[in-house]
Amino acid sequence: MLDLTVIPATNATLPEVRQNLHLIDGEFTPSRARPGTSTATHEVPGQARDGVSWSERLSPSHGTVVSRSEIGTIQDAEAAIAAARKAFDDGRWSQLSGKARAAVLLKVADLIEANTDRMALLETLESGKPITQSRGEISGAADLWRYAASLARTLHGDSHNSLGSDMLAVVLKEPIGVVSIITPWNFPFWILSQKLPFALAAGCTCVVKPSELTPSTTVILGELLQEAGLPNGVVNIVLGYGQPVGATLASHPKVDMVTFTGSTAVGRGIAAAASTTLKKVALELGGKNPQVIFPDADLEAAADAVTFGVYFNVGQCCNSGSRIIVHEDIAEAFTARVVALSRQVAFGDPLDPATQVGAIVSREHGAKIDAYVTAAVKAGATVALGGKPLDVPGLTPQFYEPTIVTNVTPDMAIAREEVFGPVLTVLTFRTLEEALHLVNDADYGLSAGVWSENIHTCLTFARAAQAGTVWTNTWMDGFPEVTFGGVKQSGLGREIGRQGLDEFMEIKSLVMRIGRTRAPWVRPR
Repeated sequence: MLDLTVIPATNATLPEVRQNLHLIDGEFTPSRARPGTSTATHEVPGQARDGVSWSERLSPSHGTVVSRSEIGTIQDAEAAIAAARKAFDDGRWSQLSGKARAAVLLKVADLIEANTDRMALLETLESGKPITQSRGEISGAADLWRYAASLARTLHGDSHNSLGSDMLAVVLKEPIGVVSIITPWNFPFWILSQKLPFALAAGCTCVVKPSELTPSTTVILGELLQEAGLPNGVVNIVLGYGQPVGATLASHPKVDMVTFTGSTAVGRGIAAAASTTLKKVALELGGKNPQVIFPDADLEAAADAVTFGVYFNVGQCCNSGSRIIVHEDIAEAFTARVVALSRQVAFGDPLDPATQVGAIVSREHGAKIDAYVTAAVKAGATVALGGKPLDVPGLTPQFYEPTIVTNVTPDMAIAREEVFGPVLTVLTFRTLEEALHLVNDADYGLSAGVWSENIHTCLTFARAAQAGTVWTNTWMDGFPEVTFGGVKQSGLGREIGRQGLDEFMEIKSLVMRIGRTRAPWVRPR
């Protein structure tokens, strides 16, 4: 008998299929037809045909159509960029006071909270995540908008008043311009809210491309932006695929910056496309995030945090705590504790409020997760729990068991690469130095964690770990005020916090001479 906690289908009534259009220069519009694609013999795969080409999103958990969205063309992307360019250049947003921009952002935050339930339902159906998680992310995102509003009012540069009695210099911060924002499917609304309100607070205008798998909450946000009074053209939304929409947004010469969250492989492509115009690039990419557990830690709290860290969002999370490094003296007992907790985590119908873990985003991704586990077993690892697809009565096959893999060696792919699923690997260590070597011997550096009651151990670890965020005796606690981002192949730049606002600013130095004090350079003859 499978000793796991499984919640079957609730047979809830699903909403009508949602229709999503692009938002360009203040109008919701279908795709512009690509010239030469009106006949079957001239169709270009992935392009709109006479403006009536749609993509359908099936619920990964229920298998029914959730939404139909326009497939954007190069023409759509170029029209959106032109609208954003015009809106920035004429100053309708960039030249407003911080107070005026903040007022709009605060209205958006209120509207997000008022529309949380309908947005959360669509996000759950498109992504497969539990409804309680979606509600928390949508409502919690309102706080990101409010914090960004506070930054809009407190934005300031610097001054230099010690350069001599005849000199004064100031360092100004100005909005960078038109920003392309490309977001992923795993946290479609939350990650958009880590980028867009900060770009708007800075005075930028934007073109947003959500994932084709989870577009609906982004389009609804477009409706809320209009309701809040955001001027037309300041935020534009183009639906569709990376080719051609994402590629156009990354390479277009009238775009000043591109910010992307997703896989490291795609991030490299974004950076390469952006390099042709030397625009600024901010990337939040993958992670293979370790938690190191010492024998003196609060092992009960650590085990719960490890369980949360690996199964949250079905492990489809760049911050997933997908590998633990446990001291040899406690490794067996600690692993057994995590196995026992894993059996209690409720997997199943994401529409049931009791569900903690929902569906894998696609069958193809589920097969990729399973391939990592299979390869590890062939290489000598042991599956202590799970290791195969999970049958949830009444729902699709797109679920995967909570999985814990032991006897893992550092050279195995499952220990080094981002599995992006509910799979935990267990490695062991003897000394702090050995643990740090295992932590840092990775291509990624997004986050890391340490569990110990010894403050010296925690601080030594925190200073030596190569990661953008280090948690001590906790995991994945975050706040709008505290910036986020990675090192190495986990990305470039930072999001949220004051540093997240600075990403969207250009620095200008203004040097002023007071009086006619400049000595002539040309000597009189």
